[in-house]
Amino acid sequence: MTKNPLKEKLKGKKIILGSGSPRRKMFLEELGLDFEVRPKSVEEVYPEKLQGKEISEFLAKLKATSFKEEMESDQIVITSDTVVWHNNVSLAKAANKAEAFEMLRALSGDWHQVITSVCFTTIGSQKTVSAITKVKLKDLTDDEINYYIESCQPFDKAGAYGIQEWIGMIGISEIQGSYNNVVGLPTDLVYHSLIALVS
Repeated sequence: MTKNPLKEKLKGKKIILGSGSPRRKMFLEELGLDFEVRPKSVEEVYPEKLQGKEISEFLAKLKATSFKEEMESDQIVITSDTVVWHNNVSLAKAANKAEAFEMLRALSGDWHQVITSVCFTTIGSQKTVSAITKVKLKDLTDDEINYYIESCQPFDKAGAYGIQEWIGMIGISEIQGSYNNVVGLPTDLVYHSLIALVS
């Protein structure tokens, strides 16, 4: 039986996913990796001057700092952050229904960027890569927005929506770039970055 090329390259390495995201966990499983999930709580604060990709890269690296003291020579820690960037504003996770509604109302009928940065940290190196996907939402009615918020409770997602959920089925009119990136992890970039890291 032909073996998984990435899994073979990573023999002898311990992969740690520093994220509690079920979507990121699912993607690493689908890539065929053996890994440990070890999320750490980090206050996600960044300098106000940062924009777009700079924000997600800063936060992905910040999430890796809490692992530095306990890193072992055979470990690769993967941390990640996703930013929804619209009209030069970063839309973070909504705290409540009202915030979620305002975010989706702002995104309705317009393009936005979904930027995911992934940081790979070893005991002697660190590399961060980013993917940018452009997404256009159709004009959403208030009823559609309210139904989505009430039925899917998208409060753990940047921009207050998950493309893999109901709103993605009815509301995405165009997408340019990686779909998986919008769900939570640019799997093609992760795959090739890991191979490069151990080659």
